[in-house]
Amino acid sequence: MPAQLLALLLLVLALRLPLLWLGLPLTAAELRALLVGERLHGGAMPYRDLYDGTAPLAAAVFAALDAVLARPVWLYRMGALLLLLLQALRLNVVLNRYDVHPERGYTVALTYLLVGSVSTDLDALSPLLLGHTFIVFALSALLPTSREGYDNRRLFRAGFLIGLGAMCYLPLSLFVLVGLFAVVIFAANSFRSALLLLCGFFFPYALVATFLSYNEALPEFVQFHLQPGLTDLIASGLPAGLQLRLLIVPVVVLVLALLRSLGTTLGLVFQVKFRQLMLVWLVVAIAAAAVERGAAPGVLVLLLPPLAYFSLFLWQRYRQSWLLELLLLLIINAVVVLRYRAHVPRLEGLLRMPAESRFGIEPDPHYAALRGQTLLILGPDDRAYFNNHPATPYLDWTLSQVDFGHLNEYAAVVRVAQKMGVTPPAYLLDQGHHVPRLQQLLPNIFSAYEPTSTPGLYRRRP
Repeated sequence: MPAQLLALLLLVLALRLPLLWLGLPLTAAELRALLVGERLHGGAMPYRDLYDGTAPLAAAVFAALDAVLARPVWLYRMGALLLLLLQALRLNVVLNRYDVHPERGYTVALTYLLVGSVSTDLDALSPLLLGHTFIVFALSALLPTSREGYDNRRLFRAGFLIGLGAMCYLPLSLFVLVGLFAVVIFAANSFRSALLLLCGFFFPYALVATFLSYNEALPEFVQFHLQPGLTDLIASGLPAGLQLRLLIVPVVVLVLALLRSLGTTLGLVFQVKFRQLMLVWLVVAIAAAAVERGAAPGVLVLLLPPLAYFSLFLWQRYRQSWLLELLLLLIINAVVVLRYRAHVPRLEGLLRMPAESRFGIEPDPHYAALRGQTLLILGPDDRAYFNNHPATPYLDWTLSQVDFGHLNEYAAVVRVAQKMGVTPPAYLLDQGHHVPRLQQLLPNIFSAYEPTSTPGLYRRRP
């Protein structure tokens, strides 16, 4: 077993580390996470002092990483690798411990990590990847430990872990449905057990709501995070067509595994029920992925647990064992080809799949001379923050429209004056000709800014 685990780790590192060493450009989601972490580490209160909808637990993690190292991009990359490895090994341990399939081993972890390496989307730390770790850890608490059913503490813990996952990425709250289905098929007293699960799920939200209420940030939490619902979240920046093509290999493996599982008869009632549970998990995962039309950073991770489970049926003993070996080789080669296609001449054009790195964030060349300055961007393009620092709460331009979109209202003008703070930013980047009107409405603040030789860029006079 240790030899198998070591071989698995070497395979994963051989697949993933060379591309990380060559370097991957910063993604839009990573830039936003860096900015959120920087502002919170600097003392800003989430939502009250920052117009951003990042879930509270994910924002706290980003702030903690920024406390370790400023703009810690390499920590994000190593964190993403460790989280994916942790998820795979945890799922493998749980499935082996509960005998959900007659055969044991590291097949689940192998499939999880191999298919998860198809796209570089999972090389970036994202709120979804963070939250999904809690969902994977909740699985063991959803399974009964004896014929008598559940231990009440385990059900509460399962709901609590799902709640923590949702506090990293809101659509993960849909996995409460997986928990409720597990209660229905496993628990003797379904109603009481369901209440315990739901109490555990809402407990983290009660703690966060209490904290934010004492810090006068609860209304903004509702306005910027909860009210937008499940759809107003930052996208990965990849075209929808490319994302669909990147899912070809995972979907093919999943379909083959599902077809093989439907033709396999399981002996134990628990094994049959667990297969039903994973079918529901798959449906909920697809629903959570569809919330943002599959555009969420790291969306592939949602499919990995059911895919890894059903792969147990795909890799089980077969009369023509050479077919399984050939299939494994084909999958490994497909992963390598897709992952490293940018480094093989003309391969991107042949596959009609541009590399994900071509859609990364690069510094805006128009503002190359602007470095290390405090800045307010009045517009949706935040690339200028790449080498500069946000200095006001107005980070997410869409959410900032609650103020800048209602400048004909007195209350909105007052909020803008208050949010600019006692130390206004050194520069304004006006992407929509907002400064002239702001100078008329708030001359005490904005009349101190004068245009520079760069169009749209204003500098504050000393």
